[in-house]
Amino acid sequence: MQPEQAVALADEDSPFFMGAVGDLVSATFLDEPKIRDAFKTGKGVGWNRRSECLFCGTARFFRTGYKHHLVQEWLPSLEGVVEKLKRGAKVADVGCGHGVSTRLMAEAFPNSRFFGFDYHPGSIEAARQHAGDAGLSERVHFDVHSTKSYPAGDYDLICFFDCLHDMGDPVGAMNHAREAMAADGTCMLVEPFAHDRLEENLNPIGRIFYAASTVICTPASLDQEVGMALGAQAGEARLREVANKAGLKRFRRATETPFNLILEARA
Repeated sequence: MQPEQAVALADEDSPFFMGAVGDLVSATFLDEPKIRDAFKTGKGVGWNRRSECLFCGTARFFRTGYKHHLVQEWLPSLEGVVEKLKRGAKVADVGCGHGVSTRLMAEAFPNSRFFGFDYHPGSIEAARQHAGDAGLSERVHFDVHSTKSYPAGDYDLICFFDCLHDMGDPVGAMNHAREAMAADGTCMLVEPFAHDRLEENLNPIGRIFYAASTVICTPASLDQEVGMALGAQAGEARLREVANKAGLKRFRRATETPFNLILEARA
């Protein structure tokens, strides 16, 4: 294997690791009958009804980007957030999945407390196990909740990592986040990178995200109430509209990578 191939396919700590795509492709093949029926009926396929390799593959796929960017670049791009985390903040990770992002933040900021929420019980069970193995159970807690049912708690930071577009009611999710935050709290959206115009997304990365959105993200949203189906290429303008409708009027692009938009929203 050439060094360039190893960076992309063999080194799970590489910022360019793409090996987990195989897990995601496997999940789409295993779930093809469900997806086919969703195309016929328009009813969608809930995340909680997908094959297990989708949950593990998603955590594995996003882990490398979070590992190399979250603490080093994304959090510092938010106004005053790192200072709060260093002193001791309260953080909610909504749609946390297996809790990769939650654990990375907890390891970096030992004075803060972290709460991960996801509506999929199997993912929460896995997140608790990983947190226990990492010795973080005293400061990191995971519970099964929807995006609109987790308890409000004056959170200094509420995060949505690559998941808002999967939600049936993203406006409702952001509105609940606004109500659950402290008065000077921050909401961070990490979303797949996308321009606002379709033709600007017709590139290798955009094509991958559109494909994933067709068989994973959009069916997941359509299975839930409202079923807005933002899709993985919503773009900054549409995400701003969602945040504004939820009462989060201060909105800006904090930073970006070739794969992600990092957006900051405040009341």
